[in-house]
Amino acid sequence: MKQRFLQVALPVPLRRCYEYKIDERFEHVEFLPGVRVDVPFGRRKNQIGIALKVLKQTSLEPAKLRSINHIIDDEPLFSPEHLRLLDWASDYYQHPIGEALFSAIPGLLRRGRLIEKGLVARTETGLGGQAEHKIENNGFELNERQISAVNSITSNPDIHCVYALQGITGSGKTEVYIEAVKHVINRNKQALILVPEIGLTTQFIDRLKQRLPVDIRIQHSGLTEKERLQNWLAARDGEAAVVIGARSAIWTPLKSPGIYIVDEEHDLSYKQETGFRYSAKDIAVVRGKFDNAPVVLGSATPSLETIKNIRSGKYSGLNLPLRASGMQPPEIQVINLQNEPVSGAISRPLLDAISDVLKKNNQVLLFLNRRGYAPVILCHGCGWYAECRRCSVKMTFHKEKNRLICHHCDARQALPMRCPDCDKAELVEVGHGTQRLDQTLSGHFPNARILRIDRDSTRRKGSMEKMLIEITTGDADILIGTQMLAKGHHFPKLTLVGIIDADGGLLSADFRASERMAQLIVQVSGRAGREHKPGTVFIQTHFPAHPLLQTLLRRGYEDFAKLLLAERKNAQLPPYSYLALLGAEATSQATAKKFLENARQRLEKFDARLEIFGPIVAPIEKRKGRFRNQLIVQSNNRNTLRKAMTPWCQLLEALPGANKTRWSLDIDPQDML
Repeated sequence: MKQRFLQVALPVPLRRCYEYKIDERFEHVEFLPGVRVDVPFGRRKNQIGIALKVLKQTSLEPAKLRSINHIIDDEPLFSPEHLRLLDWASDYYQHPIGEALFSAIPGLLRRGRLIEKGLVARTETGLGGQAEHKIENNGFELNERQISAVNSITSNPDIHCVYALQGITGSGKTEVYIEAVKHVINRNKQALILVPEIGLTTQFIDRLKQRLPVDIRIQHSGLTEKERLQNWLAARDGEAAVVIGARSAIWTPLKSPGIYIVDEEHDLSYKQETGFRYSAKDIAVVRGKFDNAPVVLGSATPSLETIKNIRSGKYSGLNLPLRASGMQPPEIQVINLQNEPVSGAISRPLLDAISDVLKKNNQVLLFLNRRGYAPVILCHGCGWYAECRRCSVKMTFHKEKNRLICHHCDARQALPMRCPDCDKAELVEVGHGTQRLDQTLSGHFPNARILRIDRDSTRRKGSMEKMLIEITTGDADILIGTQMLAKGHHFPKLTLVGIIDADGGLLSADFRASERMAQLIVQVSGRAGREHKPGTVFIQTHFPAHPLLQTLLRRGYEDFAKLLLAERKNAQLPPYSYLALLGAEATSQATAKKFLENARQRLEKFDARLEIFGPIVAPIEKRKGRFRNQLIVQSNNRNTLRKAMTPWCQLLEALPGANKTRWSLDIDPQDML
């Protein structure tokens, strides 16, 4: 029999595949793409890889190729469509195919675990492979706008279309999702629903389970490895009717994909910022195209990219302009901090409003997107401030632990008693975090039950769920939270929201900061007055006349987005252009800069239409002990940018200094820090 060769993807950080001989032991084996194989690699005798294709000839000398050890799987892990999706993502995001494939399978499979027969038992509430399953209407009444949205999404179930569902907070987007999923399940197909963070969406998941009597699988980091594998297989084999998960759940294979839903589509957590830097939202859109399935992107505050795609006709816009409860949106009041005395971080009008709400036995939410006690520890005598030794950022004081903590590298040190520079005992706490806000409120309202919800208070397993129960049952009076509380929660007794500091997005150098500021303000404000009691929002700012803030408050998010889009278009910034960011980190600034200078010289030869900026020092110059530089590549045409990236990446691996530099390429970057 003529010699055959096997192309194998390995989980290594090199942008290439590897070839092996198929010896006589496997001469009758077909080697379908997607099966795992055990191969020798380098000095390792055993390395798990994934077969991609059988080759009749090799570009290398056959005698030097090694043979595969053995085959692990009887059938492929992925369908051809799913393998095609991963190949597309690897190419688009310029990430090694082996690492991309292995990031899409559970940890046990990465380590060679055999897929046992019967590992996932079929359930009566699942799809059961080919079994028919009908969900009857449970009597929940949709309003006219919701019915229209559901009809649009389900009218052409086997044709790919992206539906951008824009609904104000409390308008009933979840009910639209549920009805659309019902139609999908009744056609014996599956639904994949992405949420920003599993731990913050217990109410959403509970409602789905109550309304959909089918096998619903939830993929999240709190599961054991065996549970993750079981859920993965249940989805792949058609046993799970619905899969819910955060960002990485987008790689869960489905036997019969029927719909992809991305809730809070504007949320930054859908972009992976390390390693395989993909956007789960964008992958959902591409996946729907490959599978001829509808995609729903839901948000009260759609991203500017989504709004532009609605305008151009690329996406179909659906609108829910009214709250499902019939309640009006909350009244918004702006507090000018320039003219107001404050107690801690809270103005007198806000303190008075809190007092009134507590007397009526209602709840208050105060939003401050800074955890810890104080963002800065400063010497009043000489101006010294506590800075992380490994990162070019100030350390945050956490009073509960009496520690200074870096929120970038998690470095920790004791709070000094005296200034390290001038030896004066004049250290002061500057600024306010959630811990300090908690202390201020406790002084004013000693009998109030105060609940602080941030990364520090919710580290223990189950703590977030416990807190949400306390809120919904009325066992908490004042809620203090970061952006964790801005996402989709429904608190019936909450009537007052106070946004402690709205100025960060107005002053940032990041061109996306004002968009994110507006999204947070609208999302947080939407927590107030969702049931049968009117809500009020107080926004504290030093810039009440700022045109962006005034546009948002007077004319709403839609007009605010129009204004921002006009600014972006004039400046030729995304979504009117496309970016790639090459970051370099090294133990010296000169090494990182030199690497990027060489990278720029190579790129300039590919396409003169590309605009290249840098090398420039990253906004956070030093992180985890390494100096950071950036090169930003911009083009008005996505394909022009994409065509240059592949050959450029291949050159980058061989550049002088590449072995002394950690570099990464981020396509469509969201975080420029």
